[in-house]
Amino acid sequence: MSTSVEHVEEPRQEMVSKTQWQLIWRQFIKHRLALLGLVILAFFYVVGVFLPEFFAPHGPNERFDSYLPPQRIRFVDSDGNFSLRPFVYGWERKMDMQTWQTTYVPDESKVFPIQFFVQGSPYRLWGQFGGSLRLFGVEGGTLCLWGTDHLGRDVLSRTIYAMRISLTIGLVGVTISLILGLAIGGISGLLGGVVDNIIQRLIEVMMSIPTIPLWMALAAAVPRDWRPLQVYFAITVILSLVGWTGLARVVRSKFMSLREMDFVSAAKGYNTPQSVIITQHLIPNFISYVFVSLTLAIPDMILAETALSFLGLGLRPPVISLGVLLSRAQDLQTISMHPWLLLPGLMVVIIVLAFNFVGDGLRDAADPYQLS
Repeated sequence: MSTSVEHVEEPRQEMVSKTQWQLIWRQFIKHRLALLGLVILAFFYVVGVFLPEFFAPHGPNERFDSYLPPQRIRFVDSDGNFSLRPFVYGWERKMDMQTWQTTYVPDESKVFPIQFFVQGSPYRLWGQFGGSLRLFGVEGGTLCLWGTDHLGRDVLSRTIYAMRISLTIGLVGVTISLILGLAIGGISGLLGGVVDNIIQRLIEVMMSIPTIPLWMALAAAVPRDWRPLQVYFAITVILSLVGWTGLARVVRSKFMSLREMDFVSAAKGYNTPQSVIITQHLIPNFISYVFVSLTLAIPDMILAETALSFLGLGLRPPVISLGVLLSRAQDLQTISMHPWLLLPGLMVVIIVLAFNFVGDGLRDAADPYQLS
């Protein structure tokens, strides 16, 4: 009987010795979809935000033939010979005598093996360090796995470069929204009374305004002669100023329910500073809601930037973002003839799903009833 008691008490003692963040991580790694989403996001941030110059096979403005179809990676040639090294065929340009459209067919006489760590066009990593080494490429030919656009620029390379803007605009915007939401929602929930009524009426007015017209009005206020960097920060601030209301509502409701709890009253009885009560007693008790709000707000920011840029009201060339790339996909005739121009939209879908998976896992892991 004593042995069974020891086996019960041992894991319980192990749980007591772990911090809250260790318990959250222990629960999080049990969520397979959340782990998958975290791996995908980590890969995208490394490739698209930190090292796009190295991972992209070409520079964002290198030009080849216009509207080249995506090249297929092959291991077996037309004669049935297998090669351990992947390769691609070159393209042969032909003219369709019925439609007078230029078409491209694989030229099996031009075989280009795909090589790793090849020298490509020169670049400056983060504008500071010069280099020309790229992860993969071909020598003596072209490698456009996602085809090219109307100016002959590689769609895959431009998509990798575009993720730097689209992914960082979500982080910066959500950081600003988080600060505003926690501060305004916390003030509203803690003080109550007239202050709470004023803040809630302001939130209701902002939430009642249709989103797209509000974005369009605020984006139209950005001067057209601003530099791309100025427009980037302006769009980030615009998205943040309209994105904090939902989190403020959640923070306000949780503060109102927690401010009368016994542990908060005890902290007040010991003359604990208000800032300590908020950061160490109130916020940790609804951190799961904050996690969910953040992981949902980041893809919302990315989608908002994509929508604004798609409509021509957000970022504009020469800035490269996923929305700017998709703005070339507005013409139905162009898409019917060159459907690979929609591939940047696939990246938007994957990024949004990955954030949702991570948010779902964090919500379950941070639930205090699960930390046991």
